[in-house]
Amino acid sequence: MDAIRLNTIVQKDGEIAITGLPYKKGEQIEMILLARPARKAARRALTARQLRRSRLIGLWKNRRDIQDSAAYARQLRAEAQRRS
Repeated sequence: MDAIRLNTIVQKDGEIAITGLPYKKGEQIEMILLARPARKAARRALTARQLRRSRLIGLWKNRRDIQDSAAYARQLRAEAQRRS
């Protein structure tokens, strides 16, 4: 089974237009439509200067409950991956 991925935006409620498909009259096809979730606002990447000024660096330095901040960050990332 071949698959063709087309991305489009619905211009009129309940209607989409698909043209230019490689199929001939009489061929059977199956269509599955998947709605994409709305995109969140794009985050702008910080420059190195902005990151240094952001107070993110050293955020955990005075925490007594975190002995190894790199290991703690890895643990948080691993937990976030499991939640997804």
